[in-house]
Amino acid sequence: MSQILIMGAGGFGTALAVMAHKTGHQVTMWSPFADEVSRLNNQRENTGLLPGVTIPLEITVTGSLGCLPLQDLVILATPSYAVRSAANTLSEANLPKGMPVVCVAKGLEAGTNKTLSDILDEELRQNPSVMLSGPSHAEEVARGVPTSIVAASRNRSAAELVQDMLMNETLRIYISDDVLGVEYGGAVKNVIALAAGILDGLNGGDNTKAALMTRGIAEISRLGVAMGAKAETFAGLSGMGDLIVTCSSNHSRNRRCGILIGQGTKPEQAVKEIGMTVEGYFCTKAAYELSVKYKIDMPIVREIHAVLYQNIPVQQAIRNLMERPKRHESEAIWLLTR
Repeated sequence: MSQILIMGAGGFGTALAVMAHKTGHQVTMWSPFADEVSRLNNQRENTGLLPGVTIPLEITVTGSLGCLPLQDLVILATPSYAVRSAANTLSEANLPKGMPVVCVAKGLEAGTNKTLSDILDEELRQNPSVMLSGPSHAEEVARGVPTSIVAASRNRSAAELVQDMLMNETLRIYISDDVLGVEYGGAVKNVIALAAGILDGLNGGDNTKAALMTRGIAEISRLGVAMGAKAETFAGLSGMGDLIVTCSSNHSRNRRCGILIGQGTKPEQAVKEIGMTVEGYFCTKAAYELSVKYKIDMPIVREIHAVLYQNIPVQQAIRNLMERPKRHESEAIWLLTR
């Protein structure tokens, strides 16, 4: 039995806590919010995010990091915007040197457009980071629905440790050394999921969504490869796999936000109505800025950025995409790999 500390008591943090407990580990969930700690301890259920999923009494829910020296693994289960502050908190609490830090957030840092592994490497230089990504809705992980994900790290031993500790009969974990590929796939697919939701809000067709997802993964691949990732990673779980589930599932807050926008709700209001972090809304800006800076062709990202931040009507954005100049389907891939 290992000691696992989960930083963040949201939906996915709770799901991981329940799953790790079932696997036989001693789990502590940490939250910086006293009211959240009190509510979870009293109700033993994350009623707003995972109704019906009981948090076993053996799982400690706390606002203290006094247990940190006893831990074997730390998992950051915060939204992407809170990863740097959570890493700072760990650093100030004297995180033991060499202890692996797992991050399950998916996104790019607003303002810097840095990956989350970049942030962890900056803030926790003496600790190997592992990025955990793939098609894994909290609602299903918590209930033991068979799920496969990827643990990516530049430190193979750290990735294998995560694989050994967390893999069980309902969670299969592959390892990868392509940290950038896994991160860009997990982050930018949220942008495409927003677009998929917009199409659903417009009562769009299956043909349209299939085209969106296929060309979406092409754009994600172009960005990732240009930033140093491996092209083949985007055909895997953290690329196409995560894209499929996020564009298709009712669990996807990005897709649900897109549906509201497609039905006529203003983007800012749609984000508020979801009531949880809509990573795609923020990642759209970061991905667009990277595409401009590095001259990467990302027309879907460009049009979603125009819808979210420039008040372009969604029907106009669709026309802009459909009326683009003629292209060879594999032209961009050939240019990147020749």
